[in-house]
Amino acid sequence: MLVLLAGIFVIHIATVIMLFVCTIANVWMVGSSTLGPVSSGLWLLCNRTCEQLPVSSSEEASLRAVQAFMILSIIFSVIALVMFIVQLFTLEKGKRFYITGAIMLVCWMCILIGVSIYTAQFTGKMAEFTNPHHGYCFILAWICFCFSFIIGILYLVLRKK
Repeated sequence: MLVLLAGIFVIHIATVIMLFVCTIANVWMVGSSTLGPVSSGLWLLCNRTCEQLPVSSSEEASLRAVQAFMILSIIFSVIALVMFIVQLFTLEKGKRFYITGAIMLVCWMCILIGVSIYTAQFTGKMAEFTNPHHGYCFILAWICFCFSFIIGILYLVLRKK
C-alpha cells in the first residue's frame, strides 16, 4: 500500500510540473517562416525574439479562456496535492481520499476545457507559419489530462490502510 501511495504521489508531482511547463512555455504551435523557426504559445510568439501573441479581437476571448483554465488546472492540482498530504496524516484507517479525488477531477475538467478550446480555435490557423504542427506543450497538456483523470479516479477508490 505504501508503494502505491508513493507512486501516486510521484505521478501527481510529475503532473504538476508538466502543467507548469506546458502553461509557461511558448511551444504550443510550431512552424517556420521566412525568418526561421517560429513557435507560439499561450502568451508569446517567438522567432528570434519573443513578442506579444498577435490575436484578433474575435480570438482574444478564447485565448484568455485557455490561459485561465490552464492556470486554474495548476491551482487545483497543487491544492489536490496539499489535500492529499493533509488527508494522509489526518484520515482514519479505512477512509477514502474523496476530497483529493474530487479536486483532481476538477483539475482534469479545467485541462479538458482549456486544451479543447485551444484545439478548436487555434489549431491550423497560423497563416504566417508554413508547415504548422503542435509543439511539446500541447502534447504535455494532453498527457496531464490523462494523468489527472487517472490520479483523480485512484484517489476516489484508494483507501488509507
